[in-house]
Amino acid sequence: MGHHFSRRKFIASASMAGIGLGLTGSAAAMIIHKGQRDPIPGKRVGIIGLDTSHSTAFAEALNADAPDPAYDGYRIVAAYPWGSKDIRSSTERIPSYTEEVKKRGVEIVDSIAALLEKVDVVLLETNDGRPHLEQALIVMKAGKTLFIDKPVAGTLAETVAIFEAARKYKVPVFSASSLRYMKGMQDIADGKTVGKVLGADAFSPAPLEPHHPDFFWYGIHGVETLITVMGRGCKEVVRVYTEGTDVVTGVWGDGRIGTFRGTRTGQHEYGGTVFGEKGVVRVGPYSGYEALLKEITRFFGTGISPVSEAETLEIYAFMEAADESRRKGGAAVGLAATLEKARREMK
Repeated sequence: MGHHFSRRKFIASASMAGIGLGLTGSAAAMIIHKGQRDPIPGKRVGIIGLDTSHSTAFAEALNADAPDPAYDGYRIVAAYPWGSKDIRSSTERIPSYTEEVKKRGVEIVDSIAALLEKVDVVLLETNDGRPHLEQALIVMKAGKTLFIDKPVAGTLAETVAIFEAARKYKVPVFSASSLRYMKGMQDIADGKTVGKVLGADAFSPAPLEPHHPDFFWYGIHGVETLITVMGRGCKEVVRVYTEGTDVVTGVWGDGRIGTFRGTRTGQHEYGGTVFGEKGVVRVGPYSGYEALLKEITRFFGTGISPVSEAETLEIYAFMEAADESRRKGGAAVGLAATLEKARREMK
């Protein structure tokens, strides 16, 4: 999930890896050597940003001794550690995460340019959305297929700019929260579980980070859950904000209603309730990164994003419109106008 909510799992696996190394230099060397078996041409993956648990999780999965065949032979060969320079929760993780990926045979490089010489495709993992546009442009100009972890960028206008650049440089780009691929989500969205989805209530933690639009930082997980099951077509949102909780009500063009609840107190959980023609079904809990990683490696192979640009932009317009609603004391704010304003800003 990119934040400390899921760090226990990784700390546990990291300490197990430490035990596995034994304490002898030769054992460590053996493991590192093992991790550096020749990557398959065309399937060399580079990571930008070692400030999120996604980076270590992806390295653990792709560079395992016996990786899941679904990952189709993609391996992480190099990483550029830097992302945020001033968000402490991100910068303080970089040294330990750098060590962790090195143990998996990943070479650490000192620039994105150096990374691009060694890889075929790129995972842009920087936790801070603000450097994404600048970092993504370097990758796109080099013609490398790109997965961008959340948030796509630090503002809606920059998110629009990334997709414009992807078109200009003819580079496939894909971004998604791992929550999109929670167990059963796709079947619900396709109408296979409770028929047509008539409404949904989704929830996730939504801690705020002062440099980002409120939900870009973390609430995106619940917002993406909502729009995944509801589908596109949200017209306007109304936000009710208190210090501990946010509730955003979205009204879709066909009259359906979906809500997102973002929590900043209590247990951190992810999920939702979906109201369908043929019944009500729960989604969640969060089920790990594997399903997302399978989508990413498939995307690297096909060059076709499983999520449309239009849907990704709707998710970010929903979040930006919710910020505008908060600024206006809970007034309804339209998504189309919000997106239009961002397009003007971008130009």
